[in-house]
Amino acid sequence: MNIITGKVWKFGDNIDTDLIIAARYLNTSDPHELAKHVLEDADPEFSTKLSAGDIIIAGENFGCGSSREHAPIALKYAGISAVVAKSFARIFYRNAFNMGLPIFELKEIDSIGEGDLIKIDMDRGQIIDLNRDKNYDFTPIPEFMQELINSGGLINYAKAELLKEVKNEKI
Repeated sequence: MNIITGKVWKFGDNIDTDLIIAARYLNTSDPHELAKHVLEDADPEFSTKLSAGDIIIAGENFGCGSSREHAPIALKYAGISAVVAKSFARIFYRNAFNMGLPIFELKEIDSIGEGDLIKIDMDRGQIIDLNRDKNYDFTPIPEFMQELINSGGLINYAKAELLKEVKNEKI
């Protein structure tokens, strides 16, 4: 069962990739270094406030701006277990799955508050606000994209598939 539970951090509309990880940090590809600076232009202390498993809830067009894979990497390595937004920029949507960061679109998220504890049931397509005992339904992500997440991203998925092929050829 694919369940994610975590504390909510809320952000508004049009959170762009430069706000998620500022361009001044793109001189490194070290995911742990990127994580130290996630969303620091929105909140300079944000990375120190996070706990592993926390969840971001945001408004429309999350991840707009430039096509940088660093943004979902920084979120993932900072401990963010998922992002729920009213909508995502197309390229961020694809980059998030490629990096193994679960993201979910849900329009009715305004009543979920910062600090609330939520549970995301990926299989059932449901988010439960545990503070308010309220359920929200979303369209579950396709099985293949769940496989990408469960593998830790596209590269890990491809490696696993290649290993399967090699093992099958040796038998």
